[in-house]
Amino acid sequence: MLPRVVGQAVLEGIRRFGALTLVLGRTLWHGPRLEPRELLRALTLFGTDALPLALGAATLIGATVVIQAGVYANRFGARLYTGWAASYALVWEFGPILLGLIMSARVGARNAAELALLKVNGQLEGLRGISLDPFRILVAPRVVASALAISALSLVTFSTAILWEVVAARVTIGLPPRVFLESLSETLKVTELLGGVIKATAFGTAIALVSTASGLAAEGGARGVGRAAASAVVSSCAAIFFLDFLLTPLLGRWLT
Repeated sequence: MLPRVVGQAVLEGIRRFGALTLVLGRTLWHGPRLEPRELLRALTLFGTDALPLALGAATLIGATVVIQAGVYANRFGARLYTGWAASYALVWEFGPILLGLIMSARVGARNAAELALLKVNGQLEGLRGISLDPFRILVAPRVVASALAISALSLVTFSTAILWEVVAARVTIGLPPRVFLESLSETLKVTELLGGVIKATAFGTAIALVSTASGLAAEGGARGVGRAAASAVVSSCAAIFFLDFLLTPLLGRWLT
């Protein structure tokens, strides 16, 4: 029984990895010939429409991180370094991960559900029937747009969250904004901010690939669409934690 379960898990892992590799390869192949209108529509769908959610998340992330950082800063007598500690934790770890998890539910689920609906309704097959490549016209622009949108949203999220950190530090521990910003500017390196953006971009790419593969694999009508959306969220979250585990030590040695 156990060997059978292990074998099925291995085969499923190989199948999923192959699907992701195929989506990535075909996206790179069609990259220079993407449909401009679909790319712009997807950027609006995954980027502009997700901006309010990203700003709301930035508010909560910034306030929460600075409160936690302030607790330890006061305990160890390092109150003047609250700005650096809170901002470093934000851009290096909490910001990219929480943004990725939120976008996996917002962008990943929507991308998977829409592609699954197109597939089960036969629209992708219909494009093939009139000699059009549905991957170049509909799929590849979505992969590129979702990855670019999440990368751009990370910059907006980090900037907004740091502003809320300044406000939260003033309200909760009485730290003047000037002291907070001086600590931030003197100790936080540009390469550390770059590391956070790289992480967010990697997470966005993973969400794009996983959700696309889940949507294209959908079968079984409306139930299949729901399964594809749920699978995209769960698999994207798993991919985010796995990538964070790999990227944190690598970027730490490279950028710090």
